[in-house]
Amino acid sequence: MRIALRFARVVLHLVRGLAISAFLFPLTSAAYRERCIRTWSAQLLAILRVQLQPAPEGMQLPARAALIVANHISWLDIFVINALKPCRFVAKADIRHWPVLGWLCAKAGTIFIARGRQREVRRVYQGLVTALQAGERIAFFPEGTTAAQGTLLPFHANLFEAAIEAQVPVQPCALRYLDGEGQLHRAADFIGDTSFVDSLLLILRSSPMRAEIVPLPLIASEGAHRRDLSAYARAAIAAALMLPADANSTTVPAAADN
Repeated sequence: MRIALRFARVVLHLVRGLAISAFLFPLTSAAYRERCIRTWSAQLLAILRVQLQPAPEGMQLPARAALIVANHISWLDIFVINALKPCRFVAKADIRHWPVLGWLCAKAGTIFIARGRQREVRRVYQGLVTALQAGERIAFFPEGTTAAQGTLLPFHANLFEAAIEAQVPVQPCALRYLDGEGQLHRAADFIGDTSFVDSLLLILRSSPMRAEIVPLPLIASEGAHRRDLSAYARAAIAAALMLPADANSTTVPAAADN
């Protein structure tokens, strides 16, 4: 009964998000839309009994333009990041076709990309550069897909080029979901053939979880190669998650703090 009630609350919250996006977003400022996205995301996490762990003091997501990258575990990741600092996300095109949630992501400014289509990648890349130069925060998951907690897949380097061309830093973030014992919460894993509805129901049936996101030091993009930025970001995230880093990882160049 309790699960049914929480499921109903999720549905009502999604409907509320649809109404806000359809009727208020076209008439309001970007700052108001950002506040709505942040509040709505935090409320969704609360309904799902996902407690958002505040970022450590002095380790906040940047207010200025940056390319934000994180390890990818679940569809929850987008709302965890947006509950801290709303961003425009780059996501797989098939998410656009998810019922309700895909439409909400589109209204929040998500940039959808059909992977493997070079013309599509180029179009998205140019849009990222323009958005970063305009001062926006862009976020994407360089693994390209979700991975079970305790695993960090190789990073795709292509979109890191946008940070170099736009002359903005890269902000790596480490994400994980913990249970009451401080262990990795397996209900967060969104892998294999699991559908969005299956994942949602599993989260609703499971014990509460704590979402931890740790913004790591900014990485300077000036004079770097996209493969280097990708390797630096992956090494930083792996270290924060206490996972093995690539053998060829090198010292990460710090970005200027301004």
